[in-house]
Amino acid sequence: MVKFSVKLLDIAKRGVLLNRLDARSIGVLDGDRVQVINPANGISAMAFVDTTSTIARQGTAGIYAITNERLQVTDGGGVEIREAGRPASLEYIKKKMDGGRLSKEETLTIVRDVVNDDISPAELTAFITASYINPMDMDEVEHLTRAMVETGEQIKFATKPIVDKHSIGGVPGNKISLLVVPLIAASGLKIPKTSSRAITGAGGTADLMEVLAPVEFSAAEVQQMTEKAGGVIVWGGATNIAPADDRIILQEYPFRIDARGQMLASVMAKKYAVGANLVVIDIPVGEHTKVPTMQDGRKLAREFIELGERLNMRVECALTFGDIPVGHSIGPKLEVMEALRVLEGAKEPNSFIQKSIALAGIAFEISGKAAQGTGALMAQDLLVKGKALEKFRRIIEIQGGNPDVTSNDIAPGEHQFVVNAPASGYVIGMNNQSLITLARIAGAPHDTGAGILLHAKKGTPVKAGEPLFTIYADRSWRLQKALEEGRRLMPVLVEGMLLDRIPSGREF
Repeated sequence: MVKFSVKLLDIAKRGVLLNRLDARSIGVLDGDRVQVINPANGISAMAFVDTTSTIARQGTAGIYAITNERLQVTDGGGVEIREAGRPASLEYIKKKMDGGRLSKEETLTIVRDVVNDDISPAELTAFITASYINPMDMDEVEHLTRAMVETGEQIKFATKPIVDKHSIGGVPGNKISLLVVPLIAASGLKIPKTSSRAITGAGGTADLMEVLAPVEFSAAEVQQMTEKAGGVIVWGGATNIAPADDRIILQEYPFRIDARGQMLASVMAKKYAVGANLVVIDIPVGEHTKVPTMQDGRKLAREFIELGERLNMRVECALTFGDIPVGHSIGPKLEVMEALRVLEGAKEPNSFIQKSIALAGIAFEISGKAAQGTGALMAQDLLVKGKALEKFRRIIEIQGGNPDVTSNDIAPGEHQFVVNAPASGYVIGMNNQSLITLARIAGAPHDTGAGILLHAKKGTPVKAGEPLFTIYADRSWRLQKALEEGRRLMPVLVEGMLLDRIPSGREF
């Protein structure tokens, strides 16, 4: 045990900063764990070690903000530090790295340590990578789902049914929750929709809804708002519902990966924790999506349905066309504008409208609100009569937004560039991944005005010089970067376009 003088550091992580010589005397290196004790109140906390030869002089320990939330030491006060042992969860993570199967208890130990910040981001990344390389079986997926729910808050409604929906993503412009949630709520069903921010896309549902209203609420607030308005669209990361999932997503983000088992657990844990017993899953299928073939889609659907049965939830899956974007817009503000226009009465884009009413229709049928085969008609009627718009305004209002907002009030990024067709012909190809990449380079989703507006989709005839798509950005340098990358990506192909010339005439 070594005594130190405290220097408080406003760094939002669990850790301590030690002089390298002090760390050596304790017997720890960067990334190791230490036990920090506040002798004034007897409280101790585990912390990860960072070392320095300049910022902290010998005898001084820099205490990070999250560590001090527990310790409650004062600047200049004293602490005692000693080496701490490795948690058992590291052995279980290594077991998964070696291809082993994790038990219920082992999985719960890992998830509990994730939630308590007792494993480092690097160690969590190792677990994510191990599960990506050595996929979980359904027992492991169930263990992970239940552990995620058990280590967070849960919502329990007094009455059933409680409906929820989820899209596994991978298709740009998939803004259907902005229609599906108000449609379901307008029917009298309850839908507490907790959504993600973008992981691999240009805008998660939470990113889109935040254009219109706050999305960060506690689990209790989500329940209260759902009881009053019939539905909400909130960011799951703020609710403390399945908090381990949000920490996993944070570490997945740099790699743009979504391991199948963790994706299944992520989706179903959030649904289970909000009390849903009827769930509709949208599985887009297409060459450039997460699910390339119908066979893969059916397999994933069976896995969702089986996991639902294990959790006493009824799950139905819709395999949807994912080869091209949903609607014409990609990026938060552009997608919100399009959704509001449809709620306000626009008859286009058909792909967006038909997909939304189809999924809402499935919810109506499995809940008993509509007879088999008539759910989509019911959803269409609610949309046409303005009931969905009325309900969406109520949801916006209860979440603290302006219920009188219209599509004309939303403005995309001020910097824009129109990409025209280089030749006459038909649009013969659209690369979803390239479109998402381009929108992200332009700044989406963090720059909410950034994105892409498609003027022509697959199968549309165009003449040379007519607009194919417009790139929007909030910042001019991001637009320039997107233009440079767009020439390489070629996200939209027109029949007759010259792909390359070898050798180039400029070489001679």
